Amino acid sequence: MASGARITIHGDYDVDGICSTAVLVRSLRRLGANVDWYLPDRASDGYGLNPATVQRLAQRGTRLLITVDCAITAVAEVEQAKALGMEVVVTDHHSPRADGALPDAPIVHPLICGYPCPDLCATAVAYKLAQALEQAAASQGPPRADAVDPARPGASALAEDLDLVALATIADVVSLTGENRALVRRGLRALASTAKPGLRALMSVARVDPGKLTERSVAFALAPRLNAAGRLYRADAGLELVLTEDSLRAAQVAEELGRANHERRQVETRIRYEAEAQVAALGERAAYVLAGEDWHAGVIGIVASRLAERHHRPVVLIALDGDLGKGSGRSIDAFDLLGGLTACGGHLRHFGGHRAAAGLEIESGRVEEFAQAFHEHAEEVLDPGDTVSQERVDAVVECDQLGMELAEELLVLAPFGRGNPGVALLVKDATFQDLRPMGEGKHLRFTLQAGGARARGVAFGTGSCLPVAEGEPAEATFTLEVNEWNGVTEPRLVLRQARAREELFAEQRVATPAAPVDDGELVLFA
Repeated sequence: MASGARITIHGDYDVDGICSTAVLVRSLRRLGANVDWYLPDRASDGYGLNPATVQRLAQRGTRLLITVDCAITAVAEVEQAKALGMEVVVTDHHSPRADGALPDAPIVHPLICGYPCPDLCATAVAYKLAQALEQAAASQGPPRADAVDPARPGASALAEDLDLVALATIADVVSLTGENRALVRRGLRALASTAKPGLRALMSVARVDPGKLTERSVAFALAPRLNAAGRLYRADAGLELVLTEDSLRAAQVAEELGRANHERRQVETRIRYEAEAQVAALGERAAYVLAGEDWHAGVIGIVASRLAERHHRPVVLIALDGDLGKGSGRSIDAFDLLGGLTACGGHLRHFGGHRAAAGLEIESGRVEEFAQAFHEHAEEVLDPGDTVSQERVDAVVECDQLGMELAEELLVLAPFGRGNPGVALLVKDATFQDLRPMGEGKHLRFTLQAGGARARGVAFGTGSCLPVAEGEPAEATFTLEVNEWNGVTEPRLVLRQARAREELFAEQRVATPAAPVDDGELVLFA
């Protein structure tokens, strides 16, 4: 490829796609490359690389196309790009096609390349590629001035982009084990002290104190706002926020994303109510396929996730628009969602994704037959116990043990997330007292009392009531965290599950220590 030729980074419209695009754009700029980017529009382009986009990029002069967070299944589109005179490099982390066909291009993919950590998100994959490019450039001559961190002589400026790696790894809900855990731990420290005006503005709008940043604040405060533009409009605003060096512009874009996130929550609530009504009408099923005429395609994935978690079944939501529908699905551990779509692929126009989450396109007239086929496939592969939610308990504790000493010990195990869940503590013979609403009535504060001891806690997303009545004897599971508020640091319980003791005994829902699961944990059925 000729020196100075245009390089285009083709990303995706979610946090991982935005951050992976930003990592490579920043790295290639430091190396002096002529680089631009393209983020697809969820509504008009759909997911991934498509033929119309390839044609547009060729016409505007792209000579090297690098994909991030997409294109491992885009065999025909890569061939089209090469036929139009472009070189192509594919970087991705999604599952390849069921038939094993791969794009005829250099591929950077943790699973396909046999990397020791196969669960890297797309931003971590892009970061690895950027590392290789900068190391290769350094071996050919002295590093450019802007490739060195001036605050730490000898340190690569690429290390400053670990904040984006942490943000994307948490947002994309990949396993927080192995190298991912190390990347997030280092990345959270980088994010807390980031010099990127956009990320600092995002924390300000989300009211996140950089000094108290955790994986929870990333997952529930920062990531949804960065995602919001791509869900409702175009993701370019999120990428502009990450790349800008202008503090004033960063503040403006962060405010825009905050408003978009508020709008997203309202749309999500409406769709969720309508989807729950369809679930109630369908009754008990092994899997749910739900569809609506006025559902927003950018929000249905969130609703599918909420429903899959609540009903503990694979859920696919389809936003219908005339003759076509765009769907998004979420799954449970026991069900391979991509495998399910592959088994029902004859009813679909396009589909892709991985075991836990996937997207699809379908003709509106085929939704019912797809729903039936998907349900029948789920019935065939799922055992009855697979659709019963299980709460795994790591330890049974007394209330007087739930203090700062234990909270700080457990904090060493963070960051928590998929693959490394927060430590679940079971308290027996407990009662909930002094219930008080918080967060505009969305959450509850309470005092837990057991064995003569008391502890403070919070229940997120429960609304105005708990699963058990105030003062009623219960068994409950919690995570224990260190909470900082208004200059006060104290231990705080976060409620996971609670059941009245009489109900638990009547249904025999608690496994005894004499019958542990394979990993030695107790199991509490929800």
